[in-house]
Amino acid sequence: MKIYVPLDSAAKALGADDVAEAITSEAQKLGLDIELIRNGSHGMIWLEPLVEVDTGEGRKAFGPVSTDDVSALLDGTLTSLGRVEDIPFFAKQTRLTFARCGVIDPLSLDDYASNGGLSGLKRALTMTGAEIVSEVTDSGLRGRGGAGFPTGIKWNTVAGAQADQKYIVCNADEGDSGTFADRMLMEGDPFCLIEGMIIAGLAVGATKGYIYLRSEYPDAIDVMNKAISIAFAQSLLGQNVLESDYIFDLEVRVGAGAYVCGEETSLLNSLEGKRGVVRAKPPLPALEGLFGKPTVVNNVLSLATVPVIFEKGAAFYQNFGIGRSRGTTPLQIAGNVAQGGLFEAPFGIPLGDLVNDICGGTASGKPVKAVQVGGPLGAYMPPEKFDTLIGYEEFDAAGGLIGHAGVVVFDETADMLSMARFAMEFCAVESCGKCTPCRIGAVRGVETIDRIAEGDEAAKELLTDLCDTMRDGSLCALGGFTPYPVMSALTHFPDDFECKAEAAE
Repeated sequence: MKIYVPLDSAAKALGADDVAEAITSEAQKLGLDIELIRNGSHGMIWLEPLVEVDTGEGRKAFGPVSTDDVSALLDGTLTSLGRVEDIPFFAKQTRLTFARCGVIDPLSLDDYASNGGLSGLKRALTMTGAEIVSEVTDSGLRGRGGAGFPTGIKWNTVAGAQADQKYIVCNADEGDSGTFADRMLMEGDPFCLIEGMIIAGLAVGATKGYIYLRSEYPDAIDVMNKAISIAFAQSLLGQNVLESDYIFDLEVRVGAGAYVCGEETSLLNSLEGKRGVVRAKPPLPALEGLFGKPTVVNNVLSLATVPVIFEKGAAFYQNFGIGRSRGTTPLQIAGNVAQGGLFEAPFGIPLGDLVNDICGGTASGKPVKAVQVGGPLGAYMPPEKFDTLIGYEEFDAAGGLIGHAGVVVFDETADMLSMARFAMEFCAVESCGKCTPCRIGAVRGVETIDRIAEGDEAAKELLTDLCDTMRDGSLCALGGFTPYPVMSALTHFPDDFECKAEAAE
């Protein structure tokens, strides 16, 4: 009997380790021969710890499982949810990047390979760098970290640069509120990220890679380090990758948790041991990046999507999506929502369908008031905009941004003035301080919103002008995108910006 208990951080936070220990203990008492496998999460957080039991006739899911349920689980009297694949939330997904997450033992390279892993790398090893870059370009893959920049163009720039050393840097500094896909992928399918980074190295001629991981993710750090050690031991990394002539070295570097280090040039400064502040562009990191050398900086999900593109072909991946947004996007649903978790789907799904139909509306049962897409710098979308299709250009036309595809739901009790104030306060706290519009503008923004709350009508116009200055004058997206949540809250929820003192009376 094989029993799968997630090692994912979300599952652990909900008691997965205790359940795993109870299963081992109870099985010993009963004399049962079991194999306990700590897999990743399938992403249905409201069902965690989601335990699966395979007695040889397929895996049956149970969840959420507590320690009190373990006896019934082992004697077969606990009610099953059926197969994970048949749970409606999961069945409606198109799993490409996350196809193995929750399915395999994350630290078994054999398990990874038997589920399609390494197929893409083996194909890439038969191709030239130019052919690899062309394949990624033809797939339509764009950066999943927030900017949505075409991955193939970035790789092509690095490939064409002349240097004695080039680098692949994975941006795993996942800091947006309501996002967890990077962490979930690294904890549940780490070899997928490693494979994607090796393919990126082949494409551009890089022989060294770094994964910049935030310190708040101890489980992801542990899993990635173990996976890298296994990869070196089994010739996936190091000299003669998969018995080829290619050399690729990889290591994890841990950041201290500054939000601004999610911006690629701040990340590079931190990786070099310097203070995490934004660099002016040009030069672009693709030409002068880490240690002044040409560098590919891609998000976890961008790199982890590369193996499936090479396994199934660019045309297969490009067939999903809408407009210039090709492939799938792992949407992370959090906040006041009935069924939160990770939902991977092709670009083009309406926002309202995701929130109301797939996720079941709010956890409180009250009407949805707003949905923030794209992390703390994303716009607040009112129900009137729920017909907006999830795509880069489509969201931009609606005054929003997809960012890292975090979706945070708020019910009718949310005070949008307070949320706008939080955005400015967040920017003020997390600013690296290099540029004036961000460093000073965010502080003035908090003060201006407080004036609005006290009934100063003129402060609304001042806030609008301040947001224009921050958007146009900030050096990076932190100051430049903070106006999105602030102005969307002011525009779509004007009643919340009336004098609080008058409202109390």
